[in-house]
Amino acid sequence: MKTWVTPGGVHPPENKHQSLTLPIGTLPLPEKLLIPLSQHIGAAATPCIEVGKKVLKGQVIAHATGPVSVPMHAPTSGTITAIEHRPIAHSSGMLAPCIEITSDGRDKWKKHEGIADYEHASPSTLLKAVADAGIAGMGGAGFPSAVKLNPGRQRPIHTLIVNATECEPYITADDSAIRERAAEIIEGIGILSQILGNPSNILIGIEDNKPEAIAALEPLVLDTGIRVASFPTKYPSGGEKQLIYILTGKEIPSGDLPADIGMVCVNIGTTYAIKRAIVNGEPLISRVTTMTGDACGINRNYDTLIGTPVSHMLAHSEFNEQACSRLVMGGPMMGFSLTSSDVPIVKTTNCILAPSYDEIPDDEPAQACIRCGMCAEACPVSLLPQQLFWYSQADDQERLEAHNLFDCIECGACSYVCPSNIPLVQHYRHSKGEIQKARAEKIRSDHARERFEFHQQRIEQADKDKEAKRAARREAAEQAKAKAKAAPDSAAAGGNPMGGSAADIIAAAQARAAAKQVSPEQQQAKFERSIAGAEMRVQMAEEKLATASDSSTDEQKNILNAAIEGAKQKLEQAKARLAEHVEQQNGEQVD
Repeated sequence: MKTWVTPGGVHPPENKHQSLTLPIGTLPLPEKLLIPLSQHIGAAATPCIEVGKKVLKGQVIAHATGPVSVPMHAPTSGTITAIEHRPIAHSSGMLAPCIEITSDGRDKWKKHEGIADYEHASPSTLLKAVADAGIAGMGGAGFPSAVKLNPGRQRPIHTLIVNATECEPYITADDSAIRERAAEIIEGIGILSQILGNPSNILIGIEDNKPEAIAALEPLVLDTGIRVASFPTKYPSGGEKQLIYILTGKEIPSGDLPADIGMVCVNIGTTYAIKRAIVNGEPLISRVTTMTGDACGINRNYDTLIGTPVSHMLAHSEFNEQACSRLVMGGPMMGFSLTSSDVPIVKTTNCILAPSYDEIPDDEPAQACIRCGMCAEACPVSLLPQQLFWYSQADDQERLEAHNLFDCIECGACSYVCPSNIPLVQHYRHSKGEIQKARAEKIRSDHARERFEFHQQRIEQADKDKEAKRAARREAAEQAKAKAKAAPDSAAAGGNPMGGSAADIIAAAQARAAAKQVSPEQQQAKFERSIAGAEMRVQMAEEKLATASDSSTDEQKNILNAAIEGAKQKLEQAKARLAEHVEQQNGEQVD
């Protein structure tokens, strides 16, 4: 099958054979497991269990918070011993909410079963099972899979791409999984196809440096409509947009999602997890993780429970701390150094790298940029890394955005080829964070301004309503006095001793009561103000999406689209209430 060549890219030493000499292994059960509540893009999960409670393997311990979130499950049976902030897998060693489980050693499952007749189940049923299983993308940023696999009727999917590229050096988690679990992966692809409405084009993209994995897949895809597409090895071919271009020749415009052009790209590990969730009823509580590097005596892949401390993996891999230059979660190109080996494995952890000083020496000091242009040649997104570096140093956010900083996939190819050892990607990450922080602050200030303006309008309208009621009461009182003067002898003639007839007094009281009631015109004005407020909220949400279209990651746009839909629903509700009021008034006028 024809493939296309992406621009840029590099060819670092692969170093994959070390971890493929042994089959996928199983680690002893850790004494404690630490489950971070945020292992995905979107809102963190909310604990639904208390300290001291006993749990079974696979039991829900934290519920999803909102549509872009996933639940968390107990990786083994045991007791909840802490719900608190702990260090997590992050380059800064930051703290985040976590649930600690002390294992009881039994590893006892809760009752679970899959969807027996899943081949005839509806896509919505399968999507719910995927969401309930807590599955998020396992090859990238961890976007909730149920959201990704539900692009909506307005974006029909004609191409499903299963990403088996695994282009990062050292990492072989997907390679080993394909070799040993190819049949289950193909079954998972069938489930993905059913969820997406049976796309006409299904491709497995894989680099040609994995001949054993290709050989395991090809006999299983005969007469299935699935094609195994191998292509020359080059880093970073595994990026979503890069892989789509390699296999189809189509480019995704800046700020758009693959679904916008009728495509969905899913990782091999995610595909396997979806099969286990649908067929076996198992939530995502483990994943294949590569343990490699010269500082470890044993290099292999492990089926690792989520929440397993990195130190536990090292202890069973003959780790030599003195020989290790640094601990890296992920690969040498896009991974990050760990500040502690006590942090847990999470759903997106595909590799723990323990290199020697010969493999990855200490960082050399950065030198001045010599303007060689090698970074621009290596960039797979055809950006201008040199200019981005200058503007990053100058904190020129406007120029950074003009030069499409947020199209950078942070692959590290520019830093890899830089002869001056400039950590370009770190500069870009910092600038992205500063821009996002500034935008968030602007949104907060805009919301505060809008709230103040609405508050002022409400105060002014309330003052007007009060003045109108006072005027109505004065008018009613004057009318009552006029009627009293018109009948001066009514009291003497046996009428009301306070002056004026009883009917006049009752009429005056009724007039005062009517003045205090909200008139139909005032009620209609209230509804119209509600509509105006709702329209403004829709406009604000759309402006936020437009602002974020060139800067946010592809996955975050779904969150903004959901916010727009919610605001539009409230607007329609307000319009419906106004229409009902107008119809009621018209009916009363006819009567």
